[in-house]
Amino acid sequence: MKDLNESRKKINEIDAEMAKLFVDRMNISKDIAEYKKENSIPIADANREQALLENNLKLIEDETLKSYYVNFMKTIMNISKEYQQSLLTNLK
Repeated sequence: MKDLNESRKKINEIDAEMAKLFVDRMNISKDIAEYKKENSIPIADANREQALLENNLKLIEDETLKSYYVNFMKTIMNISKEYQQSLLTNLK
């Protein structure tokens, strides 16, 4: 069994990295929202979301984690869409 404190330290490091990546992703989502507004494109794109899930799911080798990863990505995409919607509402 690994040391609990060491495992928690690693989780903290991963969480910090994920926070940075989250901000990066949301900044790109902002750019996408602006593009969609300028080009009258709807926020939701089911085909893009499905392709993203299918492509990224290939990166997960552990079969037991795949459904959790799908839930994780769907949550991230929903947050991005909510953020884009709030930006578009404020850009009007």
